[in-house]
Amino acid sequence: MKIINNLEDIKNLNKDNNKNIKKTNKSIENIAKNFNISELKKKDEAKTRIMKFIAYKKRTEQEIKNKFKNEIEQEILNDIIEYLKEAKYIDDDNLIQKKVNEFINLKTMSIKEIKFKLIEKGFDRKLVEQYIEDNIEKLDNYEKKCIEKIRTTKSKSMDEDKINQYLYRKGYNLNKF
Repeated sequence: MKIINNLEDIKNLNKDNNKNIKKTNKSIENIAKNFNISELKKKDEAKTRIMKFIAYKKRTEQEIKNKFKNEIEQEILNDIIEYLKEAKYIDDDNLIQKKVNEFINLKTMSIKEIKFKLIEKGFDRKLVEQYIEDNIEKLDNYEKKCIEKIRTTKSKSMDEDKINQYLYRKGYNLNKF
């Protein structure tokens, strides 16, 4: 402890206290910077891993969550997913449309089958149902063509009742047409 004899001693004491306060503030700032740097590094590594995962092929939000839920902290994962959505790296609406077009071009599937395939893939049920509702005319026309195609190909080896049973099992709504 210092003994204060005059005004000069008080000024020196204040200077010493100010130096100690500045040193403390600098050390707190350094700790905060190091903490932020390590958090940023952690987040950046996680983002890099996810970007490599989605660069291989387009992924749904759910696929990303399922893949990394045990490997990356939930808060960081949600932040990265939000970033990817904003940057349009993840766009489930667009991906649903692409998948449906792929199904239409390559397979004969009922609307029900398409819906189940999309949900199984990891798309949100509400998004899938909304897409189907918005594009029902196009999908109904597709389903009608599929029924005609199946009837034509199966009519050689099956009778009408068996074909109808087959279509019913596949999810086709025969009452519509």
